[in-house]
Amino acid sequence: MEHDTLAPLRDLIARQWQQHGRETPINGLHLTSVSAPTGPIHAVCRPSLCVVVQGAKVSMLGDRAFRYDAGKCLIASMEVPIQAEITRATPDRPYLAFSLELDPATISDLLLEIGGAADIQPGPALAVHAIGAELLDPLCRLLRLCDRPRDIAVLSPLIRREITWHLLNGPMGPALRQVGLAGSHMARIGRSIARIRESFAEQLNIRQLAEVAGMSPATFHRHFKEATAMTPVQYQKQLRLQEARRLLLADAADVARVGYAIGYESPSQFSREYRRMFGAPPGRDGLAIRKGFAPQTEA
Repeated sequence: MEHDTLAPLRDLIARQWQQHGRETPINGLHLTSVSAPTGPIHAVCRPSLCVVVQGAKVSMLGDRAFRYDAGKCLIASMEVPIQAEITRATPDRPYLAFSLELDPATISDLLLEIGGAADIQPGPALAVHAIGAELLDPLCRLLRLCDRPRDIAVLSPLIRREITWHLLNGPMGPALRQVGLAGSHMARIGRSIARIRESFAEQLNIRQLAEVAGMSPATFHRHFKEATAMTPVQYQKQLRLQEARRLLLADAADVARVGYAIGYESPSQFSREYRRMFGAPPGRDGLAIRKGFAPQTEA
């Protein structure tokens, strides 16, 4: 796509950012404007569409890198912990992007219109594609709704449904269809992920997670890693450590107490694994976050 076709989106994001910042009046619509490259940003990526209209970014899912710049989007079809980094941004040309959470119920409903069983191919939870021209108009209309709060409750669901329809009928369709099909591998792995998130501080039981997904332990392990580029143990560890960072950001809690709260029995193991993920031991990193010197986790 020619980048000048992105000018309306760029202008809308820049204007809405000045007015609202990251959180817009539309639930699940988040803006980003960054004037310099960042260090690692650790986040849990929910089912969503992330559109970049200026600058560039890379997101790591396990050891897989997903790179996207102006005119490209990242589709996340399930909740996964990622490490992201904005690689191109300047004060004159800041990184501009927005993310829109996707509703599995809407996807399921629309699948009835197009036949949900076609083109179902198991794959990773993230995918990068070019934004189709048919998406530009509804995306602009959704952003403009931020200026008309009275219209949001009525019109936002309609426009989001239109956006989801175009996504399902485009190159991103196969990945999204798995979100809406209860029996698909992606949806079944998603149920096990929800169980991990609900009880991430508890000891992991692979057999129970496999039962939640309706798979044998060996099949579950294979499909889990195919979708997330991580084993269930690695996935749980990332969730635990991101929660630890959130707790350290919220208050200057005792490091050992934070480790116990997220499921670590050994303070030294907690400190060692925290440092491996975030580049500094928890006490020092927590202090840096609170002083604003370290990159913080984004939702």
